Amino acid sequence: MRFDLLHPADQIVMLMDRIYSYGMTTTSGGNLSILDSNGDIWISPSGIDKGSLTRQDIVVVHPDGSMEGIHKPSVELPIHRNIYKLRPDLRAVVHAHPPALVAFSLVRKIPNTHMIANAKLVCGNVAMAKYDVPGSEQLGANIAEKFAEGYNTVMMENHGVICGAKDLFRAFMAFETLDFCGRLEIKANKVGTPRSLTDEQINMDSTKAHPPLDAYIPHSVSSEECAGRRDMCTLIHRAYDQRLFNSTQGTFSMRLSDGSFLITPYMVDRKYLEPNDIVRIKNGMCEANKRPSRSALLHQKVYELHPEINSLIIAHPPAIMAFAVTGAEFDSRLIPESYIMLRDIKRLPFAASTLDIEGTAKGFSAKTPVQIVDNQCVLVAGSSLLNAFDRLEVLEYSAASILSARDIGPVSMITPEEVDAIEVAFNLK
Repeated sequence: MRFDLLHPADQIVMLMDRIYSYGMTTTSGGNLSILDSNGDIWISPSGIDKGSLTRQDIVVVHPDGSMEGIHKPSVELPIHRNIYKLRPDLRAVVHAHPPALVAFSLVRKIPNTHMIANAKLVCGNVAMAKYDVPGSEQLGANIAEKFAEGYNTVMMENHGVICGAKDLFRAFMAFETLDFCGRLEIKANKVGTPRSLTDEQINMDSTKAHPPLDAYIPHSVSSEECAGRRDMCTLIHRAYDQRLFNSTQGTFSMRLSDGSFLITPYMVDRKYLEPNDIVRIKNGMCEANKRPSRSALLHQKVYELHPEINSLIIAHPPAIMAFAVTGAEFDSRLIPESYIMLRDIKRLPFAASTLDIEGTAKGFSAKTPVQIVDNQCVLVAGSSLLNAFDRLEVLEYSAASILSARDIGPVSMITPEEVDAIEVAFNLK
């Protein structure tokens, strides 16, 4: 989808619906705006249900202060206007109150954006603005001060967060990523002490090269490939809706019968991914005019070494990532389904999937279908696309169960004898 070709009113409606649907704001909370090229500010209305906005609800404020629309603009309009005045490089603003970030605003802390590599790159440095009454000149001044200092993401004491960027989708990405960091840090504190990546490690990830693949021009598309593209998009959308990964992070791939494979593209919004966006890799060459995930060479190596693996997923769901960023042990002997699907999970050091592609690929087996890469991601292999996705769900739900159980009492694992019985009953020996 070419998000930039949508009308500003449609962009605001689309992303407000997304923010509301994922529980990141309430019916009356939050506001979005876009600064148009002619100086108009398109902004969400005040006091109108955020769960049912239409393009007719969006208000346009002209440079001379006159307005068009059937509603009043958000009471936070002065804040948006001040940001645009102080920072002409910013053309869109997102403000909302997701529970995790509200929690941080209550304790006057900023979420740790150094737990996973891409978060700091997306969010940049984050500031905290002093509290004042919503819509007041003083609150506007407090926030404007931080944007004037060069921050693009600003937490607000006892309030929420406000993010600015050169377009609305990038502002949303920063907002979504900071919320993920907040949720991850809260979960991680239940199992251990979150570990931060160094600037060197973060830079290592940011400079990771795209795979040097020659291009080929496809002349035909089989029904198998069409079905694969369709099925991948269906499950990628489901994974996004379940918050198993975010807008531009998370990779699915699946092998086709001729040995080629399909893989998600680099930096394309997972929420609206379409079959044409999926990239095919064939004989070490990439479909022309497309950019595959930077992990394409790892997927290729897995398929070369493991004829039994037909799908690989890379993701960073927050519950299992709580174990990845703390070093806490994750044991699949929770319920029979967890052990049957996950077996013995392998741990890898940060960046192993990039620095040691062959070693990482060799690490998969029938007994180790899942690998956790510290402070980075989880790698989940399956005999089919659906099998890999099912395994990813089981992994995240199992991790979430442990986090919840810790609030209730000591966790009791399935005993070795009970594991033996499961292996016999399900032919896992």
